[in-house]
Amino acid sequence: MSALSFHVRGWNAWAPGLESESAWRHWATGRAETPEASAPPPAPMPMSLRRRISALGQAALRCAWGLPDAGRSRIVSASRHGEFGRTLSILDALAADDTVSPADFTLSVHHALVGLLSIALGNRKGHVAVAAGPDSFGFGLLEAVACLKERPSEPVVFLYYDEPLPRPYDRFDRGAEPPLAMALSLSSSGAGKGLLLETAAPRGAGDAEGSPGLAFLRFLLTDAPEASWQGERQQWQWRRLAEAA
Repeated sequence: MSALSFHVRGWNAWAPGLESESAWRHWATGRAETPEASAPPPAPMPMSLRRRISALGQAALRCAWGLPDAGRSRIVSASRHGEFGRTLSILDALAADDTVSPADFTLSVHHALVGLLSIALGNRKGHVAVAAGPDSFGFGLLEAVACLKERPSEPVVFLYYDEPLPRPYDRFDRGAEPPLAMALSLSSSGAGKGLLLETAAPRGAGDAEGSPGLAFLRFLLTDAPEASWQGERQQWQWRRLAEAA
């Protein structure tokens, strides 16, 4: 695949113990004096984005809600498992011959969170949900950049979130990633960090290891000229736009 260029105009991210921009920048550079993480002030989100939403879902929505372009951007959401805890709750209820929770049923599908977000924002630009196994981050970002190429004048918000599978399904979760939510505001040009996205054939067989989202964030927040992540189906590569020359 030819290199695809894009700009990151803004970002927000959340992981356990990493909730502020300064904490993330200390993490990315590996500085020992990482400050103690403190909870940010409550995000000014409507009740519809907080009621009945899981902790991971709230973190993902808070990340996207805080981006200035969220109300006027197409949104691409990517997650390997989505809010699988809701699906497990449904399965448990069915196994026990109990009534399935309407909230769990409604919010268990992959595009539920981004659908709620678009309604709350009054955003009618449309959204896409991507689930591609261990390569969900890579293919989600690729879809977001492809949206920029299709309509260069329209910004795109890329929302990624995931967490390990709960028991008893955790035995199937090879290469489980730590809990992570992040949102990127992308544009085809202009202000922000200019980056290139490339793919290559995977180097050998085997399970994907580590978190692609964390690998990308470390690249974004440091001065590294390039970075890559080995997925099951693709080798994902990111470079600074200036390095293209």
